[in-house]
Amino acid sequence: MSDSFFDAHRATLEGALAAIDDRGFWAAYPEVPSKRIYGETAREDGMAAWKSRLGKPFEVDQPGVVGTVAAETSPYGIATDISYPSIDLNQLLPAAVAAMDTWKRASIEDRVGVCLEILHRLNRRSFEMAFAVMHTTGQGFMMAFQAGGPHAQDRGLEALAMAYRAMKACPASATWTKQVSKTETITLNKSWRIVPRGVAVNIGCSTFPTWNGYPGLFASLATGNAVVVKPHPGAVLPLAITVEIARDVLAEAGFDPNVVTLACDTQDAPVAQDLVVHDSVGIVDFTGGNAFGDWIEANATQAKVYTEKAGVNAVVLDGCDDLRAMTGNLAFSLSLYSGQMCTTPQNIFIPEDGIDTPDGRMSFDDTCAAIVKAVDWFLSDPARANEVLGAVQSPATVQRQGSAKTAGGTMLRDCTPVPHEHFPDARVSSPLIMQVDAADAALYQQECFGPVVYIVKTGSTCESITQAADTAKAKGGLTAALWTRDDRVIDAATDAFGDAGVALSVNLAGQIWMNQSAAFSDFHVSGANPAGNATLCDMAFVADRFRTVATRIPVAAPVEEAAC
Repeated sequence: MSDSFFDAHRATLEGALAAIDDRGFWAAYPEVPSKRIYGETAREDGMAAWKSRLGKPFEVDQPGVVGTVAAETSPYGIATDISYPSIDLNQLLPAAVAAMDTWKRASIEDRVGVCLEILHRLNRRSFEMAFAVMHTTGQGFMMAFQAGGPHAQDRGLEALAMAYRAMKACPASATWTKQVSKTETITLNKSWRIVPRGVAVNIGCSTFPTWNGYPGLFASLATGNAVVVKPHPGAVLPLAITVEIARDVLAEAGFDPNVVTLACDTQDAPVAQDLVVHDSVGIVDFTGGNAFGDWIEANATQAKVYTEKAGVNAVVLDGCDDLRAMTGNLAFSLSLYSGQMCTTPQNIFIPEDGIDTPDGRMSFDDTCAAIVKAVDWFLSDPARANEVLGAVQSPATVQRQGSAKTAGGTMLRDCTPVPHEHFPDARVSSPLIMQVDAADAALYQQECFGPVVYIVKTGSTCESITQAADTAKAKGGLTAALWTRDDRVIDAATDAFGDAGVALSVNLAGQIWMNQSAAFSDFHVSGANPAGNATLCDMAFVADRFRTVATRIPVAAPVEEAAC
């Protein structure tokens, strides 16, 4: 059946391969939660499917289950009460290794076909996934649908297509002939097979479990590796549903479903450290904080490790043609998902003499006031504020925000709880905006994850660019934004942030923000600074998940028939 999966989804794969070459806009999975696209009752069916899981064990028929764990809570304040299987690694990992024996010997097309079918079924259940993502991560519904569903699926497809291309770079077989003398040749039939590294461990994060998890999952699967999915204890359901669908497809295709397994734990009794250093583990994909990411890089030496960690993202303001457009764009970026995106701007650098506008120089204080005013206006509509802010995933983020208020600097905008019109117990907080000086490096030159913004007064735009780029080099950075009316400033920033390994957006306005990263076009994380060592998705992300091994067999010379 897996070959028919490949044929059924061949056009999707070809579209992805073309999009990777073109780098223009393309999406395989529609991002609009429309009834016309997903079905008249898709939203209601998805909500019902999600609700049917509440208050029950999430059953996974896999080896190594020794009990249950339950650590999830909805940031929106409703009871979910789902328990998940806890596992014995000494039983689970041998089962994954055994399952890989048949999986790695399947054809490239068979494996890729299975992966394409998994993505197809995930897309059909995007509404169920949206509610699962919303009530584990705190994302607003629209973001949960898009980022947790179609956008994550596109990222998975992008990695899958890259893996397919990497594996097909070498032909499956060839005939090799060499003339060794005037009368003698040597001919060999050569064949090459893909050999996976081993079991892959996919460690999920609490804020974007599918968007960050799918690239590694599908890159490892396509290249013949079994995958153990280890969700964050606070955001299990989205990845548990993914594992459930993957196991169903694998079984239907005639493979051992233990090619994909689920390993759940709690904060108090973690399994990730033991898991990533196990001898059978050949790949680790990790998204999360610096401390554990650094530990994995240092200790999982038997595995190929791909990390996305934390960074300090910057905005440099030098000037603008339209103040309202600039501050409006910034207000959305600062508010989106309460700053809980790895691409959210944290530091806004402004020269002490202000910024250049068509009406002349706008002072530093007036520029700060315009940013605060834009955020206040944007959040003044409760429905808009609720949808864009979402909810804060972890209580620790709210505590971190409170600590930032008293750590130093001048408060320009206080953070306040925001009532949610549908969920009265939701954990929602508006952005805190603090003003500091360039010399206050200890305050702003580290990630303060969540809705915390530092406006940094500098001596000049040149100093702003230098401070922002140097921070990224030292502490990590994923994104940067620049507003200016001077092409020379654009050139200087392009060089500085490029050297720092940071993706730069210039003079954005309208419905595009520095937080966004588009599949098939944008590279997410450069791997060129401490924010992570891998890129979603380039060839380096997929090509080292397998090796190519040859078999050579001599071709016997034909025997001449005797003359009559």
